[in-house]
This record gives sequence, C-alpha cells and structure tokens, in this order.
Amino acid sequence: MTATWYQTYYLFGQGLGVSTLLAALPIFTLLFMIGVLRKAAWISGICALAVALALAIGGYGMPAKTAVSAATYGAAFGLFPISWIIFWAIALFRVTVETGKFEIIRDSIGSLTPDPRLQALLVAFSFGAFLEGGAGFGTPVAVAATMMVGLGFSPFRASAICLLANTAPVAFGSIGIPVITLAGTTGLPLNKLSGAVALLCSPASLILPVYLIVALGGFGAMSGVWLPALGTGISFAVVQLLVSSFMGPQLSAILAAIASMAVLIMILRFRSGESNEAEIAAQRAFAGAPESNMSASGELPASGSINAANAETSSSRTTGQVLYAWVPYALLVACVMLWEFPPLLRLLNKGTVVFAWPWLNDVVLRMPPVSAAPSPYHALYTLNFFSAAGTACMAATFVAALCLGVSFPRFGKILFGVWRQMALPIATVSLVLGIGFLMNYCGATATLGLAFSSTGKMFPFFSPLLGLLGVFLTGSDTSSNALFGNLQVVTATRLGLDPILMAAGNAAGGVMGKMISVQTIAVAAAATGLSVMEQSKLFRFTLKHSIVLGLIIGCLALFYTYGMHI
Repeated sequence: MTATWYQTYYLFGQGLGVSTLLAALPIFTLLFMIGVLRKAAWISGICALAVALALAIGGYGMPAKTAVSAATYGAAFGLFPISWIIFWAIALFRVTVETGKFEIIRDSIGSLTPDPRLQALLVAFSFGAFLEGGAGFGTPVAVAATMMVGLGFSPFRASAICLLANTAPVAFGSIGIPVITLAGTTGLPLNKLSGAVALLCSPASLILPVYLIVALGGFGAMSGVWLPALGTGISFAVVQLLVSSFMGPQLSAILAAIASMAVLIMILRFRSGESNEAEIAAQRAFAGAPESNMSASGELPASGSINAANAETSSSRTTGQVLYAWVPYALLVACVMLWEFPPLLRLLNKGTVVFAWPWLNDVVLRMPPVSAAPSPYHALYTLNFFSAAGTACMAATFVAALCLGVSFPRFGKILFGVWRQMALPIATVSLVLGIGFLMNYCGATATLGLAFSSTGKMFPFFSPLLGLLGVFLTGSDTSSNALFGNLQVVTATRLGLDPILMAAGNAAGGVMGKMISVQTIAVAAAATGLSVMEQSKLFRFTLKHSIVLGLIIGCLALFYTYGMHI
C-alpha cells in the first residue's frame, strides 16, 4: 500500500510570489515552446510534462511513483472519453467527404445567397458552429475556411472570418467535451456547469454576427443585413442557453447552429434579391473588394460570390439529394439524443466500470487553506464505454456508412486514415491532460489558486482571462479546462465565490482565446494556403478582437457575481 502524501503549497521555504513562479513553470514552458520556438504541440507537451514531473518530485516532494501515476491518470482521461469522441467525430466527417455528400452540403449552402456578408454568416458562423459541435478541434476552421475560399473569398479574409466566427460554439464543441472535461477535472455537476457556461457565452454569441460583419467591413457594412444578422445571433444564443441549461452540453452547439441556419435561411427566402447602392457598397467593404471588381449587377465575382459552376451544380440537385447528404449529421443528433434517453442510459450504464487509479486514489491529502481540513484526493477512473458520447458518435458513423453505401474495406480505409491524421493530436491531448492532472495532484494548481485569490473581489473579472490564456497556450478549450479548471474552483472556494461560475468563466473566456491560438491559426493557414507573412498579419488582427471579447466575458462574470445570483 502506498503511503499517504500531504500536499504543500510553498516551495523551498519561500513565499507565495516565488512559489507561484515555480508552480507556473510547466505553463511557461508550453508558452515558450509553442509561442516563441514554434515547436509542434506534441513536442511542447512532452517538454512541459517533463518540467511538471521535475516540479512535482523535486519541488513539491511528491513521490515519483505517485507523480507518474497522476500524469498517466490524466493521459488515460485524455484517451477516454475525450479522444474517443474526437476520433469518431472526425470519422463521421470523413465519411461525408469520401462519399461526396459534403460537397453537396457545401454547394447547397453557398447557392442560397450571393451576398458575401450573408455567406459569411451562413458558412462561417452557423455551419461552422455545426461542425464545431460535431467535430471541433480545428475541423470547423479548416472546413469553413476552405468553403469560403471556394465561394470566392481571399485566403486571408476567409481565415479571419472563420476564426472570429468560431468563437460562438467552442465551449460546447465536439459534443460538449470541453464542459465534460471541466466537470471531470473539478468534480462539479455537469448540468449546472453547462448552464453557467451558456450564461456567459450566449450574450457574446448574440452579438457575434453583427460584431463579425463590423470587424471586417466597418459599421457601414451592416447596411441591409441588420435583420439576418440579429436573427442569426438571437436564435443561436437562445437555443444555446436553453439546451445547455436543460439538456446538457452535448448538443448545445449542434442544435443552436441548426436553429440559426434555419432562421437565416427563412429570412433569405423572404428577402429581396436586389441590392441598392448602399448595400452594394456595404458588400464591397465587407469583402474587401475595390469598386472595379464589382459587376454591373452589384455582385462580387472575385470575392464573396459563389461561382456560376457551383450555382449550376447546386440547382441541378433535387431536395431529396440535398437532404440525403445531411443524413450523417442527422444520425449524429439522433444518436446523441437517444443515448441520453433515461431508460436506455440506465441499461448502457450497467456496463460501466469504476475503479480506483493505482498508487493515486486517496494517497494525496489536500491541506488547509485549500481545504477546510486534511482531505483525501480521490482518483476514480470511470470506463463507461457503452454510455459514452463517443460511442453514440461511433454508432452514428457506422449507420451513416451503411446508409451511404460505404463498403467494409473502404470504411476500414477511412478509419485508418483518421487514425493517421489524429495520432499526434490525440497524443497532444493526453499530454496536456497529464500535465493538468499532475499539477492538480502535486499542489501546483493550488499554489496558483492562492496567488489568484490575492486579486480579491476582482477575481471574477480575471477568471475568464485565465481561460483565454489557457487556450492561447494549448489551442484547445478542453485542454485549458483541464489545466486551469481546478485552479478556478480552488480560488473561488478560498474567496467565498461560486465555484461553478468561476469554473464556467474559464471555459467561456477560453472561447475567446481560440482565434489567437497558434495551432488554430496554423489550421486556417493550411486550409487556405496563407503565407507566413499573412499568418503574422492574421494573428495581429485576431489579437485585438480576442482581448475585446475576453474583457466582455470578464465583465459578464463580474455582473453575475455581484449584480445577480445564478
């Protein structure tokens, strides 16, 4: 039996200032490796994990066996349930691509309107949110940016639009995995946490369509599109809030995206196709096209307008063909909802195995002032293969492959391709979660929490900014929640604040860091063919908007803390 180990929060007899700097070394390592040396995420993760192990063993005096066990516990959580969801979400997307159905989905969206502003809302905001809800982890930026270039946008403009638009659904991406991870690392109730995240994210989602158009084209670019922009934002925000609060995080982004697409398409059906001079100028401002690029009809053939070939192809397809192309994602929604049906869920949970993680469960004792009294730190691993959201996605993928006529050898080749594509990202997720769990169990997170608690009543404002920093470092709201989720709870408890709201602030603030993440910008650049110089320009463009939106989330957190009780 492993001997009990007591956490300590001050290193080498030093005060809180020095201890905080030392405790943050794994985070600084990630920042330096990714942001300065521009190393691959998995290489940066290995280096940061090595630093975290050295800190835990040499600084905090944690037994080596316990430290390694904590890191592997986090890595195991990264493999299942997190990477299990990622793998099958990407597999479902690849099935739609390999069968040609995604091309139909893309063309059916692009042919609805020639207005570049409305195309941006439809493709980058609504459809991108739909992809984020189903796949996440860079997929929506890559796919939507590629579609935008196909519609005639320049690579830079397509990337900028998609990075800004992708903030709305990130907290609930990949079937809610960021919030699920946050609940897993903090021990907070999932549904309450989901509702609190939505309370912070929904106001930003509401204004984002307008913000997106203004950011790219100025206030003049809103001429003639106030109704579709507001309708898109309001429908997305309302559905996101309701689903997150009453159903949980899994379908929040997907259903909100479907609602916003439905509202926008309905508005487009009743909207006049003719543009006046003010609207033509607004389109030109948004698309960044000089007047000489405008056609006599006021359309933008070189930027922001679907080309004639795509329009002709789309118009030749029947409604049945278009609906058939959407079958895989309809199956995904149906399976996820079915998996949440209480009678079936109880049946599936009979196959769940829960066991104490070796050399870690109840070995670590948390000490005052982090806890009121010495208390064991549990480490229970839940292997709920049958009831996991990733398994629901797997079922949808198999059924979709059958419905679309994918042969078994071809399906196997698709899965092998997904595995090759996702091997390094899965390793990165596991490494980052290993770092997060190790920092939690060795006491480094608690040390940082004690430092953040010194901000006192202003901590609710800084809480989302910490999440923003986490996503900038890791490229993932999931990874940020794993790193800093418990820190938010520790600090909130010490200050007498609501731990659910502060943990939610981490997820909501992290959303605004997605657009400046080195990894996300790299995904957009790869999808659109941006040059290195354009990538630097793109980072400078998104940085100011990331800060502005992050400050808005911070102000919302302050309001919810002191202006009302949730």
